[in-house]
Amino acid sequence: MTTKTTQPAATAAQIVREYGPFAASERIHGVTHDGQRVWAATGDKLLAFDPESGEPTRSLDLACDAGTAFDGTHLYQIAETRIDKIDPTTGQVVASIPAPGSGSDSGLTWAEGSLWVGQYRDRKIHQVDPQTGKVMRTIESNRFVTGVTWVDGDLWHGTWEGDESELRRINPQSGAVLERLAMPSGTVVSGLESDGAELFYCGGGPSGKVRAVRRPHCA
Repeated sequence: MTTKTTQPAATAAQIVREYGPFAASERIHGVTHDGQRVWAATGDKLLAFDPESGEPTRSLDLACDAGTAFDGTHLYQIAETRIDKIDPTTGQVVASIPAPGSGSDSGLTWAEGSLWVGQYRDRKIHQVDPQTGKVMRTIESNRFVTGVTWVDGDLWHGTWEGDESELRRINPQSGAVLERLAMPSGTVVSGLESDGAELFYCGGGPSGKVRAVRRPHCA
């Protein structure tokens, strides 16, 4: 159960750069970072771009309507009721597992040898076995869950309700909210991934944009 404590006050998210919209891509779903490039799921194409120049560098014709992740070798992509494991060099799907929400899944990230899958309206994050799709544990949030990411041992997720979106750092045991970054009104967060350092990359949903947000330094 979610720990019922007073939530911290939100601080304004610092957007440092916007990318896109990209040609023939009307919407951004999941996002991930492979150490060099940002990948964005646009519905029917998985698009990679250089975060320095903002220019697209790869495009893979794949179903990609929700979260995206990278394990250091392979991409993972939610496609309706399944999660596909993808060779980024060839674009081939090398394996698939069932998605825990059977089509209601949102965010996706890789950490500690597991996939972590957001469930939007269920307000949950599942730790999933990447080989079988088995749910190993579940973390509850108190807001709708979009993108999910881990960085430096911290669990963050995006929210999107109406015109309001936040990035939230939560306790991975209790689900208690530890920190809130409020996006400007009307600036939604559909996907979320850390670059492992200073930035979060946030999918912008129907804007067709990806936004880089500065990560606060946590004590």
